[in-house]
Amino acid sequence: MVAKGLVEGKFDVTRSESPQPIEDADVVLVALPATAYAATFPGIARHLRSRQTVFVSGALSLAPLWLAELAAAAGEKPLVAASGTTVATARTIDGGVSVNTMRTRVSIASLPVNRSSEALATLTALFGDRFDTAEDVLAVTLANINPVAHAAMALANLTRIEYAEAWPQYRYLTPSVARLVEAMDRERRTIAAAFGREVLPIEAHFQRSFDVPQATLAEIAAELHRRRGGPPGPTTLDTRFVLEDVPYGLVFNAALARIVNADTHVTDAAITSISTLYGRDFRAGNPLIDALMLGGATRESLLARCTG
Repeated sequence: MVAKGLVEGKFDVTRSESPQPIEDADVVLVALPATAYAATFPGIARHLRSRQTVFVSGALSLAPLWLAELAAAAGEKPLVAASGTTVATARTIDGGVSVNTMRTRVSIASLPVNRSSEALATLTALFGDRFDTAEDVLAVTLANINPVAHAAMALANLTRIEYAEAWPQYRYLTPSVARLVEAMDRERRTIAAAFGREVLPIEAHFQRSFDVPQATLAEIAAELHRRRGGPPGPTTLDTRFVLEDVPYGLVFNAALARIVNADTHVTDAAITSISTLYGRDFRAGNPLIDALMLGGATRESLLARCTG
């Protein structure tokens, strides 16, 4: 595989039809869309070993907790680390990938939390000094701003997506769209606060990730468009902005909100609107909510599980 952009070189990539080779690795990197979690995690978990470090990159829906609990049920306790967003952003090109962004700071958490320093050392050795430790995997999950940003942009630009028009994302994150993003982001932070976790507002995420000084989200988007002219927005309804970020982001946030009686009326309205536009119930589209038994969880029980 060839990498271009901010990371350049040729890398050997071997494809296996079985997850068994995972057993021989010292570090396992899980880089999957959330829509693949339910189909892959049970099989992966059976081949994890207690001596390993497992890094779930860009984790949604408390996926690291589920993976750790699946491994524990099989008698193994690997060190599971997770980030709320990816270390890099990239797009596929012929024969490989083009790496467009390397984030300057990324928050990570570990299961169990008392091995955070070990996880930090391993990931720093692999990716460089760009990581900060968060309180636990719940804080990392709620730190992920992609669902609120992507869902709002998709909802406001759905006809462009449906007609496969070319639209640079940051140019179309207009002040009006920014207000929708900001409203859902406030609800995300309200949920975190109800669990006793503090997460950064979306503006701070962009400032840390892309080194932009602007204060408001609309100003940040305009500056990123000026600098980069992209990235392009999705041009098909089959987009992760909706199929991944709505059920595994917004719907999951709403499920967490029910545990602590937090108000998510804007998030709920966005879920309903997108479900109506797509003609499908995205509230029924996330199997991790049942797999993690969130319906019967309390604030205290979930916090205890998230510390390992």
